Amino acid sequence: METLFLPAVQQAANPLGGMGLFLPLIGIFLVFYLFIIRPQQKREKQRKAMIAAVAKDDRIITSGGIHGIVTKVDETSVLAEVSSGVKLRFEKNSLANVNPKSQKAN
Repeated sequence: METLFLPAVQQAANPLGGMGLFLPLIGIFLVFYLFIIRPQQKREKQRKAMIAAVAKDDRIITSGGIHGIVTKVDETSVLAEVSSGVKLRFEKNSLANVNPKSQKAN
């Protein structure tokens, strides 16, 4: 008689069936998306827009920490004056910060 009662107990313990096992995984993925993936995508989109908008006379800071003023912009690189008469060429992807000429430098 216990064997007839056992399936009813198992169904009552897990009313969602096999789907109940996946709900925590779906919840974890949702939390990761909202708090990690989505903000990172927004930051990357802003960074790409900043790099695309770099222009002559903008103040830049590279990911290596070098400060300079842009003197020439190419398709993939910028030429920046880092000191009086000293110019260095950087890849656009190495730029960490761009302050437009019209914006006051920090």
